[in-house]
Amino acid sequence: MDLPAPLVWLVDEACASSSPASFLAELGGRLLADGLPLSGGALTLAVPHPIIARRTWLWRAETGAVIEALGFASGPPIQAGRDWLVGLGPVRQDTVGSAPDSPVLAWAGARPFSAAEADRLRQAARFAAAPLAALAARAALSALLEAYLGRRSAARVQAGALCRGTGETIRAALLCADLRDFTVLSEATEPAAMIAALDAWFERVTGAVHAFGGEVLKFIGDGVLAIFPVTGAPGEACEAGLRAVAAARAGMAHLDAVRQAQGLPPLPFGAALHFGEILWGNIGAADRLDFTAIGPAVNLVSRLEGLCKPLGRSVLISGAVAAKTTTVLVPLGEHLLRGIADPCAVFTLPED
Repeated sequence: MDLPAPLVWLVDEACASSSPASFLAELGGRLLADGLPLSGGALTLAVPHPIIARRTWLWRAETGAVIEALGFASGPPIQAGRDWLVGLGPVRQDTVGSAPDSPVLAWAGARPFSAAEADRLRQAARFAAAPLAALAARAALSALLEAYLGRRSAARVQAGALCRGTGETIRAALLCADLRDFTVLSEATEPAAMIAALDAWFERVTGAVHAFGGEVLKFIGDGVLAIFPVTGAPGEACEAGLRAVAAARAGMAHLDAVRQAQGLPPLPFGAALHFGEILWGNIGAADRLDFTAIGPAVNLVSRLEGLCKPLGRSVLISGAVAAKTTTVLVPLGEHLLRGIADPCAVFTLPED
């Protein structure tokens, strides 16, 4: 069969596209080179993510640039691709498949498309079904892994880091935080209300972590373990951790005020920051793995967080962090931590 060049590419090569963005740019360029009067294109994929419902990539023929727009699950259904393309010219849109969440491929013309040109775009959409199915599956896998593992860890797993015992040693600021008196609160609270309280707590602390470039590794009961990997100077990771703690405290203060107005008790918490080396990788059984961080630094930050209640503080900071930050901290002396041989220099924030 003698097929036009764009359709040959869709059959033979498109499934190897590295991303939806590169697929859209390559297809748009090939259609343009084949004589179609395109000014732009858009590709929308549905993704299984707790926040994001749709991802749309937008290609501009004049520059070859691709940008991305997100459609959120809590918002009204929107057609970001069509809405953007309308500003570039007449729009031709095709749904690739019959399912409600099928990919959508749309194009804007530099002038109105003729019947023959519209038919060529329709044919391109039909031939795009197989490569788009592969891209959609990869996008869905990426979204699921990011939702459950975090962005950095998900990228490592997708890159093939699947063998038990494999990992890398990295330096990072570590944050460990959990709610106080959670057991007592859970016994006196209806399960649905308890889950809502936990969700509110996790939203505040993880939102703060992500805002300052960190990544949540674990939810453990009512606790959180997060890291701020060193990407430049070690002090920058420590400062990011301190800013995240301050943001989490502000968020929880607002939440407690809301709960008080509703006649609900506050949610006190403790948080600890430490800096050190961790092994970031796979541990677990032969057929059930966990991608996490282990090592003495993880043990220390956990033990340090457990010291918050005895010392009557909501935030404790190790000497390793204090040595790398210019933030003014209040020394609390050296303390022995359970299971840690050497005493740990402990600090707190001035306002704690």
